[in-house]
Formats: sequence, C-alpha cells, structure tokens
Amino acid sequence: MVCTSNKMTTMLAVSTLLLTFVVPTAACCSQTPTPSAWPFLQAGLNDKHSGSRIAAVRVLGLIPNDPHAADLAEKALRDKNSAVRAAAATALGQMHVPGTDASLRQALNDKSLSVVMAAAHALRSLNDPVAYQVYYEVYTGERKNDTGMIAQEMKVLHDPKLLAEMGFNEGIGYVPFAGIGWEAWQTIVKDKKEGAAARAALISVLATDPAPRTGRLLLTASRNRNWVLRVAALQAIAKRNDPSLMPGVEPLLADAKREVKFAAAATVICLEDAAKVQATSSMKIAQTTQPARASGAQIWNAALETK
Repeated sequence: MVCTSNKMTTMLAVSTLLLTFVVPTAACCSQTPTPSAWPFLQAGLNDKHSGSRIAAVRVLGLIPNDPHAADLAEKALRDKNSAVRAAAATALGQMHVPGTDASLRQALNDKSLSVVMAAAHALRSLNDPVAYQVYYEVYTGERKNDTGMIAQEMKVLHDPKLLAEMGFNEGIGYVPFAGIGWEAWQTIVKDKKEGAAARAALISVLATDPAPRTGRLLLTASRNRNWVLRVAALQAIAKRNDPSLMPGVEPLLADAKREVKFAAAATVICLEDAAKVQATSSMKIAQTTQPARASGAQIWNAALETK
C-alpha cells in the first residue's frame, strides 16, 4: 500500500510540473497571431516576372466575396501583360463581388482578344447579357481587334506553354473544347484559316443566348462546310429548346457525315419533346383562364328560373 501511495504521489508531482510549464506555453502560443498570407500574394502580384503575376492573380478567384481580393484583381486588369489581364478577368468572374462588373465591362475594350473573351466569360458567369453581344460580334466578325481571332487561336495552338497557361477555365476555352474527339481535333487543326476551334467554342456559349437573331445564326452555322461546326451548331440548337428551329434542322438528317446526321436526329427529338411540353403548358393555361362551360341541364334550369 505504501509503495502504491508513493507512486501516486510521484505521478501527481510530475503532472503538476507538466501543467506548470505546458499550460503557459500553450496560452502563449494561442496569443501569438498567425502571420497574414496577403504579403505572399502581394509579392507575387508585384513580381517582375509575368509568370508569377499570372499565378498570383489566378488564385484570387479562390477568395470569393472579398473586397480586397477584388481590388487586387481589378488592379491586375491594368497589367501590361495580356495574360495577366485575362487571368484577372477570370478571377473576378469567380469571386462574385458586387460592383466588379463595371471593370469587366471596361475590359471588353481591351486590344487583346484573350482578355476580351475572358471578361465576356466572367460577365456571363455573373448573368450579364452583354457577354452574348460580344460572342455574337466576334463570331460574325463585327468586333475587330489588333490581333484577330484566328491569329490568337493559332498562337495558342502552336505554343504549348500558352495553351497550358490558358487551360480550360480562362476565356471560353479555345482549344480543345470538351468532348471534341480525335477526328474532330484533326479537322480543326487542318482548317486553320477559318478559326474552327474558336468558332465552335463561340457557338457553344451562344446556345443560351435568348435573342432570336442567335437562333438564326446557329441555323446558318449548321450549314457550314466544316462538319465540326455543324455538330457544334446542332448541339447549341438542342440546348435552346426552341421548336421553331426544327424545320431548319430536319434537312440535316440526310447529311453525308454520320456525326452530323446523328446530332441532327438527337436535336430533332429534343425539339419535338420541347414542343410537346410547350403544347401541354399552353393547354393547361387555357383551361385555367377560360370560364367553364355550363352544361345543357344547367342552361335549361337557369332559363326556367328566369320565367
């Protein structure tokens, strides 16, 4: 018993000593402020190498609803390097900070197409319809810039480093676009003069533009000699769910290219389903708005009551 008592006394003494040293240390550590991470990003944003500035600006998009991060990105929109400006526009689109749309709209006037497209894509993610105007103008050639859409696309195609930097999330993703397929990729590379990859990407984002003129533009694109663009146009038409476009799609069921033929078939089915849904909705609305017709017996009884 004495031995056991001595052991317990020793353990209590050790515990007391530990508490004497450990507890104050823990308290001291808890009072030490964590160094701010902002200086790390600020250093990258001020770096003389554009690669560092691009990397620092890009991750600002990971900080949503933060006015300071938004201010830094808006400042980066004025960087001398176009890739930095494009990254800044993309980051602003990911932040969803109120008031940044004005800076993005200003970026639509940038001389570099990659910046313009990144700003348009950001505005589209913020549900600003001005993005569709930009996409339409670039596709039709109404919007001009110093570098040109095709020149920009070829620059990306032949610069692996630039292609890696742009990735899939900046701008509208020139090349390659999702689900492209190897055969389609070969077709795009061969057809350099038309800027097929950029046009296909533009067609894809125009799918959700509600303007009637865009529906007509997509029908025109579905007749393009490049089968990749025909498929892209059909995919966009299917997403619109506008049955009025069906007469323009049906002739493509006889297209010589099987990919186009299959896409046309799926689009027709989609539009047929959309037409059925619209017809059912119209019928329900008509039934709820029109007064119920009185039966013959009700009319006869009402006539007797008036006599």
